Amino acid sequence: MSCLETLKEKGLKLTPQRRLIAGIIHDAGSHLMAEDIISYVQSKMPGVNKSTIYRTLELLEELGCVIKSESGDHFIYHHAEEGHHHHLVCRQCGKTIDCTENLFAPLEHRLAEKYSFRAEFKHVVINGLCEDCKNKTN
Repeated sequence: MSCLETLKEKGLKLTPQRRLIAGIIHDAGSHLMAEDIISYVQSKMPGVNKSTIYRTLELLEELGCVIKSESGDHFIYHHAEEGHHHHLVCRQCGKTIDCTENLFAPLEHRLAEKYSFRAEFKHVVINGLCEDCKNKTN
């Protein structure tokens, strides 16, 4: 279901700002940093406040339309239809490697077994060094 359909189904207003933000995320086909979304929205709708954009992103996350993760001091968003997956991000060159959802399955099982804790690994970003950058430092 699209973000706009979800908003409509929940009885929420389809403001021009919400339509634009949902469209950006839906059409991107990749991950977007919050700063990129803000720049795009403000270029199309000058005067839209950052807080309005962040509130809309939070609403879309709460509704399950987008998935938010953190990489350093940046928030990254992608459409929920892309599914859960994880990233390895090189702290030196910024290269991003996608990892499958089941990467954390052994850890989830171990946490449940040892601590009776149900971990939720929805969209994890792990920072480190990619092979190229690691070889440059050796």
